[in-house]
Amino acid sequence: MAELDGPRLEPRSGRARRLVVLLHGYGADGNDLIDIGRAWQGLLPDVAFASPHAPRPCGQAPVGREWFPLTFRNPDERWTGVNQAAPILESFLDAELKRRNLPPTALALVGFSQGTMMALHVGLRRAVAPAAVVGYSGMLVVPENIEADIFAAEIRSRPPVLLIHGDADELIPVQALLHAAQGLAALEVPAEWHIAAGIGHGIDQEGLRQGGEFLAKCFAQRK
Repeated sequence: MAELDGPRLEPRSGRARRLVVLLHGYGADGNDLIDIGRAWQGLLPDVAFASPHAPRPCGQAPVGREWFPLTFRNPDERWTGVNQAAPILESFLDAELKRRNLPPTALALVGFSQGTMMALHVGLRRAVAPAAVVGYSGMLVVPENIEADIFAAEIRSRPPVLLIHGDADELIPVQALLHAAQGLAALEVPAEWHIAAGIGHGIDQEGLRQGGEFLAKCFAQRK
């Protein structure tokens, strides 16, 4: 299994006590999100950031990466995709925590779009719950033809989740946030959400602020 790599950001304080892993969207790469870490450094001075490149070259963006392919021809392709990509992401998370000599409780996941699908899928299945999961412009991937109780049996951890989505998103409609919130509630996963007025498939300053403050609050509760 190939190893993930990507840009990293050292903590402003000089000592890493927490780790935030940023998971980019379809057709981008790790460089796309690492600036979020820079924006949050003042609020999270003891946090190290890592933004790995997804494992596959993107079929629709010659210089981009993808966590899994999207053809929109198979209703279960997202479910298949998150399951296939999960082991390599899990391996990266474990290796990064070990490299930093941090416990699994010191981890938080932040995703955008396809990266949010990965953050939610992996975050809810970690043996030890992450401190938080923040998902921008994404969705909770659920299988088409699996009973709800079988799906629920896969859930191993229930980290606090914040979902943020623009109401003008044409790529992943804002209804995906509402479906994810309902799905998380059914799984007894604590979730908050924010709908950004007039925002498309992206992150505005208010969403950035809310995400950083949510992480700071969740990390403080883990002390």
